[in-house]
Amino acid sequence: MYSTTYHRPATVDEAVALFAKGSDAKYLAGGHTLLPVMKQRLAAPSDVIDIARIPTLIGIEASSETLTIKAATTYFDILSSADVKRTIPAIAHLTSVLGDPAVRYRGTIGGSVATNDPTADYPAAVLALNATVKTNRREIPADAFFQGLFTTALENDEIITAIAFPIPEKAGYAKMRNPASRFALTAVFVAKLKSGEIRVTATGASQDGVMRVPVIEQALAANWSAAALEGITISEEGLMADIHGTSDYRANLIKVMAQRAVAAAG
Repeated sequence: MYSTTYHRPATVDEAVALFAKGSDAKYLAGGHTLLPVMKQRLAAPSDVIDIARIPTLIGIEASSETLTIKAATTYFDILSSADVKRTIPAIAHLTSVLGDPAVRYRGTIGGSVATNDPTADYPAAVLALNATVKTNRREIPADAFFQGLFTTALENDEIITAIAFPIPEKAGYAKMRNPASRFALTAVFVAKLKSGEIRVTATGASQDGVMRVPVIEQALAANWSAAALEGITISEEGLMADIHGTSDYRANLIKVMAQRAVAAAG
């Protein structure tokens, strides 16, 4: 690891000011993406700005219409939250199959969403639930936030402060885990919003990261049931292929995981 200067700001404004002063600064939340690449000397930030303990970035709030999870809230706190279990139990389930206890104690929802790893879990929930990503500057709808592999609408110095999830009528998540990393080999999040809109997303499958699956959305809009997906075919075009699974295998997994997610949603 190359040398760096570590900072622990007390406020978002202080973090932004420190970022501006660094020649190649990086924000640190849970650290599950940044620290490994630093250890391998694939990244050499001049300054590492730890935002994980800023008080205004931690916490969970629930109303009758919205579940808001602040960006530095850990996976463990999300999994332990009665508000999450009551309002969107699919998010609690997603968190329970994410990583291992060590990862859940340290990882943050904001870090996961900001990184937009193609095998990460939370981007699937954010996109399927049509959530709003709030930053220190603006509010970004989910459909505009994710822009491709490891790419989002965030500016370099912009910080996610919270994610606001509309509480759906129904939602479910099913995941085929990579046995080594526990990232998603392929996972699907299904949601029926209170407006009646059906949104279905897949992670761990596309070369471009998290994606919506229109063919499944259309089938579920006509008939919300696992059986409605029996006859559909998922195209393997644009899907990943690696030592863990071919593109056609992942295409089939999207269908199977969607059926399991619908069954879980009820």
